[in-house]
Amino acid sequence: MDLKDQLKQIADKISKYKDSTQTEEATKNAFIMPFINALGYDIFNPEEVVPEFVADIGSKKGEKVDYAILKNNSPIILIECKHWKENLDIHSTQLLRYFNVTKAKFAILTNGIIYRFYTDLEETNKMDEKPFLDINICEIKDNQIEEIKKFHKSYFDLDNIINTASTLKYSNEIKGILTSEFKQPNEDFIKFFISKVYNGRATEKVINQFSEIVKISCQQFLSDIITERLKTALDNEKETEPKIPEPETKENLITTTAEEIEGFHIIKSILREEIEGSRIHYRDFQKFFSILIDDSIRNTVCRLYLTDSTKHLAFLSDDKNETKHVIDSIDDIYKFSKQLKEIGKKFIKA
Repeated sequence: MDLKDQLKQIADKISKYKDSTQTEEATKNAFIMPFINALGYDIFNPEEVVPEFVADIGSKKGEKVDYAILKNNSPIILIECKHWKENLDIHSTQLLRYFNVTKAKFAILTNGIIYRFYTDLEETNKMDEKPFLDINICEIKDNQIEEIKKFHKSYFDLDNIINTASTLKYSNEIKGILTSEFKQPNEDFIKFFISKVYNGRATEKVINQFSEIVKISCQQFLSDIITERLKTALDNEKETEPKIPEPETKENLITTTAEEIEGFHIIKSILREEIEGSRIHYRDFQKFFSILIDDSIRNTVCRLYLTDSTKHLAFLSDDKNETKHVIDSIDDIYKFSKQLKEIGKKFIKA
């Protein structure tokens, strides 16, 4: 079984048993020890994994880190564990103390679900305040699995990990900043764009005007990228699929257009401020294109009519009466952000 499958098994186990895992010790046994084992280390071999590893700090004796992974009888990775409900933000300083008095070059702070990987990029032999890799094992991505694989006993290479850790650390921080700014741009971010497109002074009134413009532009930019990638993927799929003639039915007369997909992603980006993206779906019908919560027509957020010469965005009342609004282009959907969010919140409460 490869690492990806092992991590998936752990994620499934967390989903199934976390509510009955009441203590830190139970978290270690149920979630963290299987993770260490997935990295190829024998958790029952004291020459590879040492629980309660002593890390004396100056005159303070008997300080212990939960696990130390050894290589040639020397610690290479320290692991500090917390209960799965614990917020890790308040515990990194404890791990920092252990790191500074051992020879280990890597440290992991975890609650069995979140794993934060640290090293000493900014100051030699002093653990960085921020991790270079931060993962949620229940929402793990393929590129993160590749980074975790570098810590596997079979592939562990100190220099290789150090060389990529710097790029990981700062690229993750930049992505976090962009995510925050795209969702709610701050004044400096807005001023940057004002300086590029506006010739006048960046007064408070101008900044307020550009605040919404920048936010909408960021959302449209992301939507355009997603649409282009979807279009490319669909085009590639069409090229490779064998052309098998099908009998004409009501279902295969429906053609989902790139514009409808783009409209879906605009609405999804708006709704995601109120509801998880995985709950937002669409269904294409002959006359209209519906956006749904939990893939249920009873939870219809809105309908798009994009096939006619005049485009419409439609909402349904509680008695299923439809109110249509004319839109010049799908970008006009952003004008209905407030109404879309209110409907989304209604279905969440329901």
